[in-house]
Amino acid sequence: MERYNAIGVMSGTSLDGLDIVFAEFFFDGNNWFYQFGDYIEIPYSKKWQNKLSNLAQASAFEFARTHVDFGHYMGKKVDAFIKSHRLEVDVIGVHGHTVFHQPELGFTSQIGDGSAIASRTGLLVANDFRSMDVARGGQGAPLVPIGDALLFSKYLARLNLGGFSNISFGGVDDINAFDICPVNIVMNEITRKQGLEYDEDGKIARNGQLVRELLHKLNQLDYYQHNGPKSLGREWVDECFWPCLSTNISDEDLLRTLVEHTADQIAYSLASSKINSGKVLITGGGAYNSFLIERIRAKISLEIVIPDPILVEMKEALIFAFLGVLRIREQPNILNKVTGAKRDSISGALYKGV
Repeated sequence: MERYNAIGVMSGTSLDGLDIVFAEFFFDGNNWFYQFGDYIEIPYSKKWQNKLSNLAQASAFEFARTHVDFGHYMGKKVDAFIKSHRLEVDVIGVHGHTVFHQPELGFTSQIGDGSAIASRTGLLVANDFRSMDVARGGQGAPLVPIGDALLFSKYLARLNLGGFSNISFGGVDDINAFDICPVNIVMNEITRKQGLEYDEDGKIARNGQLVRELLHKLNQLDYYQHNGPKSLGREWVDECFWPCLSTNISDEDLLRTLVEHTADQIAYSLASSKINSGKVLITGGGAYNSFLIERIRAKISLEIVIPDPILVEMKEALIFAFLGVLRIREQPNILNKVTGAKRDSISGALYKGV
């Protein structure tokens, strides 16, 4: 049996922090298996939150400098993590932080200089997983379906509730996956106005009133009327989503309506995929929003599975570790069936730390 030790590093659009996970991956010639090891969640300081959230409007000089600085920041945190747990690592798979994502214009950008990470850790680093797919005409997203298909095949659907919600169905041969709608990228920005990082258990939303006119307006957005391949980025949120949210509506009512909107779009996505029975695995920070989960349950008949906290919080980081493993094996790790590219890609730029 082949074995690989890998670290995955994830920075999500919800700006809650950096996820770092160590995992072992095993291949028996037919199937892949994984085993979680140590992991850590590192919340962003206000300085990093502000820098990352405003970078799209910064100068070219500031963008280039932050790309390198963020690489050194990640490299320093990963190096400390490795040393504190005395880990032996074959590859580090890094998502970076998405600043621009406009595949329709032929580009995408995740900052975090891979050479800086490699120089800090002295190890092999794989990052920039999206660019090759976009160069081949794809969306460069979603990236996790290959991991879903090979590591979580017992679930008929795998739903992630992070900055955006995204979903995948089926195995490698019949996979379908796409971004559904914004979730924490919008909700967390609203709660931060109240001095809170997020709406714990959906308590604020639960106390709000549903604004049906707004709900209808959101559900009619053009993105939802198209089938995949499709993906979302912060630019779409700024240009299409935020303008729908009236300043005359209270934060409580906004959050209540956003919860309903998210549940509607998830239910619609499951229904359009014609899945009538089976289990749905839900991960990501939104899995802890009990009110949101209630509203999803009220709209679907499928069994919802919320796993142990480590998988809820670290599944995406785990899959980026896995993407790194597939990269060093020179196996396809980005599937054109879900991205719309001309063909599958063996994606990820490699940087050797020694």
